[in-house]
Amino acid sequence: MPLRYWGLILVLGIGWGSSMFFNEILLRELGPLQVALGRVGLGALGCWIWVLATRRKIRVTAAFLRDATVFGFLQYAAPLAIFPAAQRFITSGEAGIVNAMTPIMVVIISNFWPGGERATVLKSLGVLCGFAGIVVLALPTLDTGMTGEFGALMFCMLAPLCYGVAINWFRRLKGGDATVITAWSLLAGTALLLPVALAVEGAPVIARAETWGALFFIGFVLTAAAFILLFWLLPRIGATATSTVTFITPVSAVTLGAVFLGEALGPAHILGMVAIFAGLVLIDGRLPRRWRGGREDHSQPQS
Repeated sequence: MPLRYWGLILVLGIGWGSSMFFNEILLRELGPLQVALGRVGLGALGCWIWVLATRRKIRVTAAFLRDATVFGFLQYAAPLAIFPAAQRFITSGEAGIVNAMTPIMVVIISNFWPGGERATVLKSLGVLCGFAGIVVLALPTLDTGMTGEFGALMFCMLAPLCYGVAINWFRRLKGGDATVITAWSLLAGTALLLPVALAVEGAPVIARAETWGALFFIGFVLTAAAFILLFWLLPRIGATATSTVTFITPVSAVTLGAVFLGEALGPAHILGMVAIFAGLVLIDGRLPRRWRGGREDHSQPQS
């Protein structure tokens, strides 16, 4: 695969990991629902500008709008509200580590989804490693009696669960233009979030320049541009290579939180991240297959 594509994967991984960092900045002045509404709304605006500028076909059916609305709720509205809500009690690094559970949730849900992919032994071991990582991450909060932080970690797990369902639901939308699907789904997510955010947290009042900057960056760059880039990259390098972005995102979130926000990085964070990474390696399957192949080749008689 060309080096420039690996560079784009690195950019996506660092970018999506930084979204937890920008959430922390936004939460200084906005509520979690307002953060989600701003991100999804600006993301929708950016996607629609691109769709119209590139003159893509946007004719849709009632069934498509229904499925896109469900996908918009699961992929955008719900998880992008869950993360900032949880980050009022946990660090951005912890939220980034929990986000790495997404492929593990996909394996679990796909196993039970009608027509979904059944979990292999290797993937099942990966799921166990992933949950072991979450247990390691959560144990210190129980030992110190920090029930609020423990509850926030468990609540944050709903976000990768939503992503897992969304990825399986997306099969209903396959065959269409991915950018158009994203634009409609983000628009639907915005429509779902708007009345709830206004009713619960009211109209946002932004006085700080850093809030505006974080909001525009997380909306236009990390949502609209990032997903447009993802769907451009996907057919060129394949789903397996694209999925490696999952390994970069939590490292980015933890590093930015520690360097710029002064978040503590303890042994539980490192061990939890290592366990989840091990789970991702098992689910990905390429390294175990290469290792087995190497063992098999080594065991054959030498000429």
